[in-house]
Amino acid sequence: MTEPAAAVPSTPAGPGWFARAFTFLARHPRLILTVFCLVLWAPGVASLPPLDRDESRFAQASKQMLETGDLVDIRFGAEPRYKKPVGIYWMQAATTTVAGMGDHSRIWTYRLPSLLGAIAAVWLAFWCARALAGAEVAFAAAALLGASVLLTSEATIATTDAVLLACVLGIQGMLLKVYLAAKGEREPVGTAIVLAGWTALGLGILVKGPVVLAVSALTAAGLWIWDKDGRWLRATKPLIGLAVVLAIVAPWLIAIWLKSHGHFFEQSLGQDFGSKLQGGQESHGAPPGYFLALSGITLWPAILLVLPGLAAAIRAHKQPAMRFLLVWAATWVMFELVPTKLPHYVLPTYPALTIMAAVWAFRAREDGLWWERLLFYVAPALFAIAAAGLALAPMLLPSLYGDGVLWWAALPSLAFASCAAAALIAYLRQARIAAAFFALVAPIALYPVLTAGVAPHLTQLWVSPRAAAAERALSRPDDPPPSLAGYVEPSLVFLLGTDTRQTTGPGAADAGAAQGGLALVEDREGGAFKARLAELDADATEMGAVDGFNYSRGRKVHIRIYRVAPVREVPPPPPE
Repeated sequence: MTEPAAAVPSTPAGPGWFARAFTFLARHPRLILTVFCLVLWAPGVASLPPLDRDESRFAQASKQMLETGDLVDIRFGAEPRYKKPVGIYWMQAATTTVAGMGDHSRIWTYRLPSLLGAIAAVWLAFWCARALAGAEVAFAAAALLGASVLLTSEATIATTDAVLLACVLGIQGMLLKVYLAAKGEREPVGTAIVLAGWTALGLGILVKGPVVLAVSALTAAGLWIWDKDGRWLRATKPLIGLAVVLAIVAPWLIAIWLKSHGHFFEQSLGQDFGSKLQGGQESHGAPPGYFLALSGITLWPAILLVLPGLAAAIRAHKQPAMRFLLVWAATWVMFELVPTKLPHYVLPTYPALTIMAAVWAFRAREDGLWWERLLFYVAPALFAIAAAGLALAPMLLPSLYGDGVLWWAALPSLAFASCAAAALIAYLRQARIAAAFFALVAPIALYPVLTAGVAPHLTQLWVSPRAAAAERALSRPDDPPPSLAGYVEPSLVFLLGTDTRQTTGPGAADAGAAQGGLALVEDREGGAFKARLAELDADATEMGAVDGFNYSRGRKVHIRIYRVAPVREVPPPPPE
């Protein structure tokens, strides 16, 4: 079925070189968008070590599913991990089974669901934008989403948010098409698309709980209130849709209820989700405006076009398509109001913003009100500040966290800066399509260099890989699992293995005195470790050390690796 040319008035691509370039790229959008995204993301997927903390927690829990064969329960080490539903763990276990070929220790295999989910999200962004605009606009909107710093980071790590974004786009795309059809902007929506939208909602709940439901429900409710009419929602076949969602979600919910004796719901909804609504969880609290303050970098390079695109959408709010996008984007407020904040929380709103940005870029120039002109000049300032930081990153980061400046990185940094400058100049000259083109070319020159070229040289940040390498070099075939004290980051557990002991200084001393083997003790636990060894009359020999910067805690660490000799009789630990 051929999509309508445009539900939003826009100018054709036109005769200019950059317009013709977008016309050419939009002829095979999914193929070219896939190649574009793989160029930006695949180097990071393949080259980055396991990251702390969420990625390694997800990957380790998925690894334990494979090791135990238990696809219902979710555990990190011996502890239950009941913060998120099971969907992402199943996906990571599946891709590791297929791509790992029996090896469960490669972090890149756990990242494949994020990579594939992000590509699906970009495809679905094109599909959504195509419902209201031409192919060139839809291509630009999808590419701007894919090039964003935030989606690039989420596409390269083994967490939930890239897959969640694809699910959000699935249900939002269905709602958009139904809404436009109700307003006479396009043909009625078939049952297959409606069922696909509900399927996306069910999968999204299975991946990250109520987030996807909140975005779609707030969008529908906002439009209902704005229009004072919710009859269009009947075309979504809500009763059938609810049955589809329950068919996807209910079997595992029942299984985990029985397996955990109800503890999953207490921890995931009562403790994890509830605490996020009540206050800043795990030191991640921030006031409203946090995501807005970060948007200059997280929405880069789309930020150059998003602010004027948002202003134009507000002015054109009587158009049903713009109204839908504005309400979708307004769910941003929900994330700002939640006390717990992490940069990726607001990602489900980005497609609406990049679609508005692309529509503006391909529209004829119009004179706006004073606040529109203000946003027009705020956007390039935010773009330029973030671009300057990104351009300097390949040079500065190795000098701060590596062995010194990587002078070869100056060339890609210069290419990136040149493209960013060209985008700025074109923007200020009102050559919007050219600005969009250069804004999309710029990340190609930098993102792969940062992830595959510069990141491996940031040795001070990669404490866990170096500690794991040292442990492997010093271990003996008959050693028990090593003990960790002080530095117990999930990435090191993932690299050393599920049986790794996560304990304190005295706990590491007790384990070593009982069984011998290696203990990796961070200096903050070193005194207690040695004191307990003395009480046990046990000997420990320092075999090596690793130091670096723990970016999860924002502090330097020094880990000493000891070989502890077992003693025949271990006295009980002193009373506390």
